[in-house]
Amino acid sequence: MIPWVHLDTATTPDGQTLRLKQRGAEYSIMLGTNELMNSRLSGSEEALARLSIERLTAPSPHVLIGGLGMGFTLRAALAAFGDKGMVTVAELIPAVVAWARGPMTGIFAGCLDDPRVRVAEADVRVLIDEARGAYDAILLDVDNGPEGLTVDSNDALYSLAGLAETHRALRPGGVLAVWSSGPDAGFTRRLKRSGFAVEEVNTRARGKRGARHVVWLATRMK
Repeated sequence: MIPWVHLDTATTPDGQTLRLKQRGAEYSIMLGTNELMNSRLSGSEEALARLSIERLTAPSPHVLIGGLGMGFTLRAALAAFGDKGMVTVAELIPAVVAWARGPMTGIFAGCLDDPRVRVAEADVRVLIDEARGAYDAILLDVDNGPEGLTVDSNDALYSLAGLAETHRALRPGGVLAVWSSGPDAGFTRRLKRSGFAVEEVNTRARGKRGARHVVWLATRMK
């Protein structure tokens, strides 16, 4: 069996350690003993983009993605709306962007240089707070979903106050799509209280196999 090779280490804003590992053509990003993402498991992140963009009616949508990761959501978004539209990606940890342009260049396949893409090395909450009706969709692939692992401050995104800011950042009829490693009934209730029509979709990490993940599709009603 091909052994894992440790490529690099990064520190999250609250002092935890991320590690990038490679085994042949496979990559893994680890937080301690927890695997946050793996290049062989992309199904639910791709569904996050595809399912949300299918619900948009704008001819040239502006989509905000929170969390670059391994680029699965970004590439699926670009494929879903073709030549028109724009994607802004907010990534809090600069090393993740450096990994995308360095060791994982082959996985990203040039998508970071696509003219439809802007990468902001910033907290997605800052971009949301600065916006008023700027986005047709906001896709949050941040941390582990509403129950975070990597950065404690990510929890604010999923609070009532955070959801109110996201509601204001969307255009009427815009879609908030949230990836999670598992269900969270409390988060569903908060979405509804925040003025969203909510659909909860179960997806698989790898085609019809792999772990079951959850995507919330929340449409701003007015």
